[in-house]
Amino acid sequence: MDKHFHTLEVAEIVPETAEANSIRFVIPPELRESFAFKAGQHLTLKAEIDGEDVRRNYSLCTAPAEQDWMVTVKRIAGGLFSNWVGDNLKAGDTVEVMPPHGSFTTEFAPTAKRHIVGIAGGSGITPVLSLLKTTLKEEPESQFTLLYGNRDSSSIIFLEELAELKDRYLGRLSLHHFLAEEEGDIDLFNGMLDRARCDEAITSLVGDPASVDAWFICGPGPMMDAAEGALLDRNIDKERIHIERFTADRPSAALAAEMAQLQTQAAGTTMSVTLDGRTRKVAFTEANILDSTRASGLPAPFACKAGVCATCRAKVTSGKVEMAARYGLTDEEIASGYVLTCQSVPVGDGVAVDYDA
Repeated sequence: MDKHFHTLEVAEIVPETAEANSIRFVIPPELRESFAFKAGQHLTLKAEIDGEDVRRNYSLCTAPAEQDWMVTVKRIAGGLFSNWVGDNLKAGDTVEVMPPHGSFTTEFAPTAKRHIVGIAGGSGITPVLSLLKTTLKEEPESQFTLLYGNRDSSSIIFLEELAELKDRYLGRLSLHHFLAEEEGDIDLFNGMLDRARCDEAITSLVGDPASVDAWFICGPGPMMDAAEGALLDRNIDKERIHIERFTADRPSAALAAEMAQLQTQAAGTTMSVTLDGRTRKVAFTEANILDSTRASGLPAPFACKAGVCATCRAKVTSGKVEMAARYGLTDEEIASGYVLTCQSVPVGDGVAVDYDA
């Protein structure tokens, strides 16, 4: 068993929509500290499905103050893990789960007076809901605006909970639904959150974007690109824009060729890898540092292997490393020397990475 994972019992499966189910986990007292989380973070789940080790990341939709650990899994056409959950998982079953992690979060303070905006699409609501609930509970003077896009009203995850929160926090929570395949009386809300609609929504519903303290964007790639572009074109400071991606785009042909050349040059290079308090010499024998580390017998953690989740994050303590996709890291983490080892190749000798840092 991978020591980075813990076996958790499923307390309940909660149907949210026809396509989405939430999994509530039982966290035993001895694991409560390990599973403490920040709003917006996610869990890595692992299961053996048809003989294959399958790992997926799902954001916690609960707030830390609720002392409740629940993730929501939306079925994806052909999705191995999501359909396994929908078809097979039930209360009393067990799942291998890694403690919470992720940087799609912010620090909360009872005296803060902020305006936070969430832009979500589909199941991208899960981490945004955690942030929304935490903001409203932990910061009594703060307000939250949510722009939430879905196919139609029947596909809106947490529809009733969001309505209850709006009623509970009158004047502090502004909630706006956008439906791509269902028409209402107001044209602005009829259609997907594309660039034009994001521009109009920000102007009409948010007001002065410069007055917003933090933006949290999560959902389908085109929606996130549209929302980010609308903000950057308004000269919003990138430090205020937080994006959580589920998938990564394919690297450009030029980048793929560059990384392939670096892999060839690095073949046979010896690296120093620190993991679980031990440092060992590891030969670069695979396509990246992560796979080479695991090929040597060290159980380096991973999940998506696409540069999104940051499960395989490590700090470069010596030498030079080139990295391809880096969606899962903030600019601050990159500046501090962190890399995603699933996307990284050593450049020359003397490279040392620390998974414990």
